[in-house]
Amino acid sequence: MNARTNYLAVTLLIPVLFGIKAYGQTHENKLIVNVDAGRYTISRHIYGHFSEHLGHCIYGGIWVGPESPIPNTNGIRNDVVNALKDIAIPNLRWPGGCFADEYHWRDGIGPKSQRPTMINTHWGGVTEDNSFGTHEFMELCRQLGCEPVICGNLGSGTVQEMSQWVEYLTSGNISPMTGLRKANGQENPWKLKFWDLGNENWGCGGNMTPEFYADQMRRYSTYCRDYGDNHLYKIAGGPYGSDYNWMEVLMKSEKNRNAFSGVSLHYYTGTWGWENRSATDFGEKDWFDILEKALAIDTIITGQEAIMDKFDPEKKKGLIVDEWGAWYEVEPGTNPGFLYQQNTLRDALVASLTLDIFNRHCDRVKMANIAQMVNVLQAVILTKDAQMVLTPTYYVFKMYRVHQDATMLPVKLDCENYALDSRSIPGISASASRNADGLIHITMTNLNPEKAAQLTCELSGTDRRSVKKGEIISADKMNARNDFGKPEQVSLKAFSAVKMEKNMLKVDLPAKSIIMVELE
Repeated sequence: MNARTNYLAVTLLIPVLFGIKAYGQTHENKLIVNVDAGRYTISRHIYGHFSEHLGHCIYGGIWVGPESPIPNTNGIRNDVVNALKDIAIPNLRWPGGCFADEYHWRDGIGPKSQRPTMINTHWGGVTEDNSFGTHEFMELCRQLGCEPVICGNLGSGTVQEMSQWVEYLTSGNISPMTGLRKANGQENPWKLKFWDLGNENWGCGGNMTPEFYADQMRRYSTYCRDYGDNHLYKIAGGPYGSDYNWMEVLMKSEKNRNAFSGVSLHYYTGTWGWENRSATDFGEKDWFDILEKALAIDTIITGQEAIMDKFDPEKKKGLIVDEWGAWYEVEPGTNPGFLYQQNTLRDALVASLTLDIFNRHCDRVKMANIAQMVNVLQAVILTKDAQMVLTPTYYVFKMYRVHQDATMLPVKLDCENYALDSRSIPGISASASRNADGLIHITMTNLNPEKAAQLTCELSGTDRRSVKKGEIISADKMNARNDFGKPEQVSLKAFSAVKMEKNMLKVDLPAKSIIMVELE
């Protein structure tokens, strides 16, 4: 099937997957949270981010150079770092994306005046001066306190090149690579866990067949060695969306499985037909369409998990959704190759729905990376010279940080559908967790842009609880957004329309809202 046929098949399955029938307007919305049934941890790495040499993600968004008048530490913007630390960013993927499979790491080390330039053929045909390279990226991760995720060049690079990059980064032995690293100012090896064996090798990473990629992946993986006590978590380049054959080829061979710890999955909400749809100028049909597409990743993950379960029933291999997010037409007047788009309340809902789905699949989904962190696609931060804007999506990550490394609590949701014309999708999304201190967090999203909903939540298997606090993200308009030089239209605010009686929670969900309730 082609991508459009796959999409139609997926969206038709959404109501079936959620187990929801088409109810009338009087149907009660009920959520059951099984507090005593939690088995799996929601890895903090599900809340990861992605930075690529694309548009103004790196240059201007993160890196301004030490001589810039914009406040910085070692060339990295202070305002961006502080904002990202406030959402507890757990990991950061770099240098791509499609850029990774044309990036040669030696071009980005040593004195900046001696670094060669290159043409970024994927993104705008601009000149890349390589002033932001390995040392600058590892410094960024140090400032953020997050795990680096490096995507190696399997498309146009060599086995030796990738092997030596791992050695340069992580070896403490006496060798030419460690000597080169020390000469460039880094005496001790870095700690590095996550390593991608290529990116989108079915497309921009080499247009390979799954069989050819699997052979190459095993070869490259062999030479990405562990040095000292550093152990790599190697991530094989997996499929896009519902390409189940690619996953089958990677998983069915024991030799393949022995070469990696996780398999990537990419899925964008809004591609294929959305290239000419505005990120900000839309009505309810586009609102509905994009939320329907966001929900479709649940069916895709379920299908990919079924293949993984067949060959790995003990769930030793992680599913790594290292590119996801909304993709629209670029902002008017900007370079189409820079993928710069604004971010609205609708995108906040895309994020909350997607993160709820990842939370519920945390037995297999071990990492995810929204695309991208700054100034590209569904960014959490926008910058313009010295100014910075926190997008609606940013505030979802701030709200949902409570789920990081918490125990996922299974939920059962019975809710009214949100219908438009002849289509319908579940009207509410939810996920729940319990943290190390015993606090329970429930996140809930009302997808309907016009109608409020009342939700009754039963806490099964627990004693009486009390509400400690509540938070909400909402706005008056569907396309509300935060922009430079203007007051924020979408942010995180206190929420109090919630009542607790014994183990029953009643929550009033305003239209087009995202709610978090904390119980003690």
